[in-house]
Amino acid sequence: MSTILIVDDEKNIVQLTRMYLANEGYQVEVAYDGREALEKARQAKPSLVVLDLMLPEIDGLEVCKQLRRDSDVPIIMLTARSDDVDRIVGLELGADDYICKPFNPRELVARVKAVLRRSRPSERPPEAITLGNLRIDPARREVEVAGKPVTLRAKEFDLLLTFAQNEGLVLDRERLLNLVWGYDYLGDSRTIDVHVTWLREKLAGSTCRIQTVWGVGYKLVNQEVA
Repeated sequence: MSTILIVDDEKNIVQLTRMYLANEGYQVEVAYDGREALEKARQAKPSLVVLDLMLPEIDGLEVCKQLRRDSDVPIIMLTARSDDVDRIVGLELGADDYICKPFNPRELVARVKAVLRRSRPSERPPEAITLGNLRIDPARREVEVAGKPVTLRAKEFDLLLTFAQNEGLVLDRERLLNLVWGYDYLGDSRTIDVHVTWLREKLAGSTCRIQTVWGVGYKLVNQEVA
């Protein structure tokens, strides 16, 4: 049974979300401030954290940052703000998904299921992919450029791996969202553009580059053979 940790200082949201998740068979832990959230995460070792952005004691962004130092637990951030900056910062710190308040509890349950599905390890470890001086090891989730390690966030790695598995093929934003974030992802397609920008910066010096195909999407090109 998967354990979900809900972190929100609005008790009515916590209770409603708890009820819907419990009805789906999840074990649910709750915390009402950032400090309590970090303590519960260490104690309960949840399978996923639903984390509000605005929290007393320690805010949600700092909680996300601290959680990422110790684990790869999937995180869905809740925000009452519509500002893209908050969502982008949350994703940059390592959140796997976000949902804006007010939200439909059924939508949150659907996102929880989708994120948990994507985070399950595959039964057979896939082989490493080498393209020019770029090496991607899916089993270890490691990336090297010219023999030097490159640190990527979870979704940056997943996106790069998807490009590498489809080398030279043009992938539109919708397909990338489906492949990397899941078919039931309901977020903004601009997430792709943000992650591509981050990847380009981190892969500087690689013989591979992510090429924009205007009006369509992106493709990974190995310039050694282009």
